[in-house]
Amino acid sequence: MTPSSPHADSGAPQRFPVVVVGAGPAGLTVGGILRAAGVDCLVLETGTREFIERRPRAGVIEEWAVRGLERRGLAGNLLERAERHTACEFRFGGERYRFPYRELTGSHHWVYPQPLLVTDLVREYADVRGGAIRFGVRDVRLCDLDGDRPSVSYLCPESGRREVVVCDFVAGCDGARGVTRASVAPDRARVARHDYGIGWLALLAEAPPSADCVLFGCHPDGFAGQMPRSPEVTRYYLQCTPGDDPGNWPHERVWTELRRRLGAAGAAPPAEGRLIEKRVLDMHDYVTEPMSFGRLFLAGDAAHLVAPIAAKGMNLALHDAFLLGDSLVARLTLDDESGLAGYSRDCLRRVWDYQEFSQWLSELYHGTAAGDPFRAGTTQARLRRLFTSPAAAAAFAEQYLGTAARH
Repeated sequence: MTPSSPHADSGAPQRFPVVVVGAGPAGLTVGGILRAAGVDCLVLETGTREFIERRPRAGVIEEWAVRGLERRGLAGNLLERAERHTACEFRFGGERYRFPYRELTGSHHWVYPQPLLVTDLVREYADVRGGAIRFGVRDVRLCDLDGDRPSVSYLCPESGRREVVVCDFVAGCDGARGVTRASVAPDRARVARHDYGIGWLALLAEAPPSADCVLFGCHPDGFAGQMPRSPEVTRYYLQCTPGDDPGNWPHERVWTELRRRLGAAGAAPPAEGRLIEKRVLDMHDYVTEPMSFGRLFLAGDAAHLVAPIAAKGMNLALHDAFLLGDSLVARLTLDDESGLAGYSRDCLRRVWDYQEFSQWLSELYHGTAAGDPFRAGTTQARLRRLFTSPAAAAAFAEQYLGTAARH
């Protein structure tokens, strides 16, 4: 290594066909697919194993994603333990409107908190399939991504020494603030951004859900949502101003607002419990195009972020991972480059479809509270149409469940 090399002061390089940066659902799924095909890879993760297995994240998985995991041998615990959701409920104008999407489509959602999925995936990748993984790495650097011998280096947490890995491909699965996304020169990618101008107070309560399904409260004071996580824990959301301080939302204010915004005739009020998480999410999206740059392929939040409005983020990450993992296997075992050549195009079709639905759903959730009588009126019309028009109901169900035959 020369002094100017990004890997200076390192020892002899290691060799892996694929380096996966990031041990979230996307990275671990890519790793699991590669190991099942006998392809060696190395997963690098800045957090500890305990941290990634406990990090609170989304929990709604669409049926096509579950079946994709199942086909790849990655859904054993999920199929045994996840809850199936077959309906959701809208509450507006003081009334309840149940939307039975299973009856309309034959499909359903699965609720399985992301920490449980990550625990399953890391166990399958590292403990069962023998995949190499390094936790707690620091200062990850990427080099020569446009050449035939790209490399990745990192500081080993035990020795403090810089380790170098030469590879054929790099899978960038390290999220919105990760090094892989940052390594792409601005003139090589177009990043499209959208800011909704609203915030959500995300809450996790040690309390049972007040209904057997997801609740969407479309209220003049702001949106409220209930997402059951388990019989003992419930996720809630409350619309708030962007950048709001969670400290402005003490226990009593939270439960007062949830009771008001989710209130409806004949509905049980939310059961109060200790709030074990409270943070404000500013609603925004971005999409990076393309998603591949030489030997680097981005997946999940490293490539695109969709606000949690439609619960699509983890599903998009899994879709990317299926395509990327299968394409890398085809290239490395069969010398078939077609999957990698079309990777970005094939991912982005679903990405943009889900982004559009998130925008549409945002107006449904938040239009009533916009302070604009015209927007409030059109939002009410849109809500009523869902429950009076079979065509509108079918279109919503298809987008909500992600069941379109082709994106």
